[in-house]
Amino acid sequence: MADVTNELMYELLKKIQADISSLKDGHRDFRQDVLSLRNQFHLLQGEFHLMQGDFNAVRTTIGHIDTRLDRIETRLELRELSEAQSRFESHP
Repeated sequence: MADVTNELMYELLKKIQADISSLKDGHRDFRQDVLSLRNQFHLLQGEFHLMQGDFNAVRTTIGHIDTRLDRIETRLELRELSEAQSRFESHP
């Protein structure tokens, strides 16, 4: 078995210190990646809420158009009915 010397301990401590430094760098990069993903997620959530508002506005507009179309159809049916009745009433 090799003798444990100060030089050997010093070399081992330098290696451990280098490994820890490498781990810290990797951890820092990982944290930056997570923060970047979190920011992108928040941006996507904001865009989703904006799109949801746009969809709701489109649905409201379509609802108004449907209501107006129903009224127009109702009026046309009434007009067609009165025109048909007037034809029968004008001929004896």
